[in-house]
Amino acid sequence: MQPAIHTARYGFPVTEDLVRYMREATEGKEDFLTNNPTWALDFAPNGTRLGLGDTITRKRYANTLETIANYGADAFYSGAIAETMIQALQAQNGTMTLEDLKNYTVDIKETAQIDYRGFKVTSTSAPSSGAILLSTLNILEGYDDFFAQGTTDLSTHRLDEAIRFAYGQRTHMGDPRFVEGLGEFQQDILNKSVSAQIRGKILDERTQNISAYEPSGFEILETPGTSHISSADRNGLAISLTTTVNLYFGSKVMVPETGIIMNNEMNDFSIPGSDNAFGYRPSPANYIRPGKRPLSSICPTIVTHPNGTMYFVTGAAGGSRIITSTLQSVINVLDRHMTAPQALAEPRLHDQLVPNLTEVEWSFDNSTVAFLIDRGHNITRVEHASSTVQSIRVLSNGTFEAADLVFLRLEFGRDHDRT
Repeated sequence: MQPAIHTARYGFPVTEDLVRYMREATEGKEDFLTNNPTWALDFAPNGTRLGLGDTITRKRYANTLETIANYGADAFYSGAIAETMIQALQAQNGTMTLEDLKNYTVDIKETAQIDYRGFKVTSTSAPSSGAILLSTLNILEGYDDFFAQGTTDLSTHRLDEAIRFAYGQRTHMGDPRFVEGLGEFQQDILNKSVSAQIRGKILDERTQNISAYEPSGFEILETPGTSHISSADRNGLAISLTTTVNLYFGSKVMVPETGIIMNNEMNDFSIPGSDNAFGYRPSPANYIRPGKRPLSSICPTIVTHPNGTMYFVTGAAGGSRIITSTLQSVINVLDRHMTAPQALAEPRLHDQLVPNLTEVEWSFDNSTVAFLIDRGHNITRVEHASSTVQSIRVLSNGTFEAADLVFLRLEFGRDHDRT
């Protein structure tokens, strides 16, 4: 924990992303980062909010991490850290108790895995969304000419259609301890024959109405407050780790004594009787219940050779766009044979079925966009995808090639190292 402690204590530069997060969290709302003394101590220490290039420190949080490093995880779930956490929550009318913290357990689940193009692709199982990413790959594997020379337009249409079917599947996902039959459902969507049936429903000449992909019209929730790390070492060990506080700055509650920012993960649950902003019904599989864990978009992914040696580690932050961003990093490397920097610099699309929009970056090829429009896709353009991806690829000589989308944007622009 020492590197994190050092960074929190001595500071790190405010990036363009952090400036954007601070702006979006306060725009048209109360500027809690400046006006709330607990937050201002870190984010506006001189009375005005920190700007691009300024150094931000989290000294209270550094002390908290140091305590946990010295005394172990129990120091978080009991004692002074826990007591101040509960006090801060209850001061905001929260209902969490010390007993809740004491009874919390880490839920370790089996991963989900498929074979794809001669590789093994491993990701997370429900209530995360790794199985949805893997299902999309399964659907696409049946196209032998997927992104072969001269097929970019049609392959992009097929990619978007596979994504739409997969997001339809996602509306049935939730916590497997509470959703009857979810284990069998995950096995089904990872079954090659089931994927072939779905692939048979994809029409090369046009996209389809939402009801063709998910007749129930359940909501897809947005959760942008996420971070991802990909890491690997010379011994072949790899970590793909995604963490989240759900929305930007979580619940906007910071514990004054410790600097801990409380999440608002309960927002990831569907609310019975409450349609979302697009008029779609909440998903019963994701209704809130005591002890239940909400559906999440995170899907950290590791790709290995058939013998188990590591090839590619990837993952993303960015709410519901996590799945499509991570998916396209895998496809760009395995199907389009790109390097890690090329894979991340390549313009991306996003389609989560609800709302019925296909989002493409401004730098997306115009002829491909025209092809999608001709196939009936409801296209909307964005400057860049509101997600960040981190990837590592192991080269044949054993060296690493690492890429971070934020770094590529800042240092090289969107066209860096593209094919």
